[in-house]
Amino acid sequence: MPEAIINEYGLTQDRQRDRRHHGGPERAVCLWSAEIIDQLRADGHEIRAGSAGENVTIRGLDWKRLVPGSRIHLGDQVIVEITSHAAPCRIIAQCFRDGDFNRINHQTHSGRSRLYARVARQGIIHPGDQVTLEIDSAADRGARVQPKTTRWRPPGN
Repeated sequence: MPEAIINEYGLTQDRQRDRRHHGGPERAVCLWSAEIIDQLRADGHEIRAGSAGENVTIRGLDWKRLVPGSRIHLGDQVIVEITSHAAPCRIIAQCFRDGDFNRINHQTHSGRSRLYARVARQGIIHPGDQVTLEIDSAADRGARVQPKTTRWRPPGN
């Protein structure tokens, strides 16, 4: 895809299959590390960018440093803020040679999970755009993290 438009609900060209558990402003974008995908492929798993449900694959960031509240600049327009780790589910089991999708579960394999993010600034991204982790104080990050108190529903539901 030559470019992707990202708004408060995620990539305009992409829709989640299960909107009860995925999507909404707090899970607008699902990010994952290209290096982790490379490691899994080297271990013999049939996985590729996008096959585990992520819609933005990033190369070059230390994935273990990313926590809820971390802000990432995608290209020169888009800023996303990590809201949570994405729990894997059986839908992606076919990506793993033994069906064990828990190898990317944050609870058991810290630093290997996909990440959900809200969109702090909308815009357009392109393959190969520079990706930058915004460095700020832990206090600032903590102030931005909101507790989950409601469940987002798609408009009209």
